[in-house]
Amino acid sequence: MTGPSSLIQDVAHLGSVELLTPRFTDSQWYFRDVLGMEVVHAAGSSVYLRGYGDYAASTVKLTEAKAPGVGCISWRAVSPEALERRAAAIGETGLGLGWSEGDFGRGKSYRFRDPDGHLMEIYYEETKYRAPEHLKSALKNLPMKYTGRGVGVRRIDHLALLARDVAANRRFMQERLGFRLREQVIFDQGKAEIGSWLSASPVHHQVAYVKDVKGGHGRLHHFAMWVDNREDVLRAASLLSEQGVFIEAGPSMHNNSQGFYLYTYEPGGNRVEVYSGSYLVFAPDWEPVTWNEKERGTGVYWGGALPQSFLEYATPDISIGDAASTEKVPVFDPA
Repeated sequence: MTGPSSLIQDVAHLGSVELLTPRFTDSQWYFRDVLGMEVVHAAGSSVYLRGYGDYAASTVKLTEAKAPGVGCISWRAVSPEALERRAAAIGETGLGLGWSEGDFGRGKSYRFRDPDGHLMEIYYEETKYRAPEHLKSALKNLPMKYTGRGVGVRRIDHLALLARDVAANRRFMQERLGFRLREQVIFDQGKAEIGSWLSASPVHHQVAYVKDVKGGHGRLHHFAMWVDNREDVLRAASLLSEQGVFIEAGPSMHNNSQGFYLYTYEPGGNRVEVYSGSYLVFAPDWEPVTWNEKERGTGVYWGGALPQSFLEYATPDISIGDAASTEKVPVFDPA
């Protein structure tokens, strides 16, 4: 594609995601024992985890909170100079919040909000993971051995955010951070941008913005963890079911992204996707793929249709008009 974003190569990848949970202990159980992540640090009301294939010291932060949702979304810059450039570009929009000394495993970061209010930061300095002896892999190019615990997710992959104005947020990510547009869903004869999938790397998408049908702001639709193949997603479905974890949808295959997936809720209420497949984009002149109402359908290439909750539920949950919702969504049954 052409335009400003095609000239910006300052963001390397999604660095980490902070999830807020009102069921702190149960959420730790889910990510540690069910998904198989490793706890590497704890501080205050937060714990830090990683997948066995993540190269950073930590990629997921769980923080105790009154309601579920997404905390800070962290993007890694390609260099210290790139960090300074992006901070300046974001600051021009009035959405910048200023510099932070950094979180666990990271150096200074520049914090900001996207147009919808999601808290983000960009940083460069990062502590590489050094496995203790009992977790060292025989493969020198694997940061930690595969433990075989639970689902055994390899790494973080992407997240989907809800927005009142998808186009405004998509433009912000393109023009200020250099993200490339991969696919879109546009309804009403090209007038209504319902969803956009973007990435700063060859990975199909690292962030997606989807229309918030309840008119909220700053909400999380889902956070995705990567496994190596479809069989791992099928295995995850059996493991999750045995643990009493509610599976909302899948295993199935999306039409856009070609991703193979299942969606579940962690105990705090956040939707988590176990994800594989999809495709990589290497073409520098990639032309974004656009789907209309008829072509998009239910968003499923094959498998069961996505339920109504997939369209309506996000965290924090709200009712129409931003009032607190009394609707309860099943999360998990430890019995």
